[in-house]
Amino acid sequence: MENTYQTLTEVQTNFPNEWILFGNPIIAKSKVLGGIVLYHSADKKEVCYIGRSKTVDYEKITLVYSGLLKSRRRVGIMKRL
Repeated sequence: MENTYQTLTEVQTNFPNEWILFGNPIIAKSKVLGGIVLYHSADKKEVCYIGRSKTVDYEKITLVYSGLLKSRRRVGIMKRL
């Protein structure tokens, strides 16, 4: 894979519904704007394990999902109140 900078919009188009490992991400106001795509896959664990060896030369890394995450289901007494 070629290590070139890609915006988050480009990544969402090229790799829909996948986990993306970015090297040297550009982050503004707690949002990832883009970075160098080091690895991508639909399986988050795969990205974490295989991508680990690809992060050596990068000062910062981050993991982003390019699709929509399912909302978390809350269980417990606070849900009933």
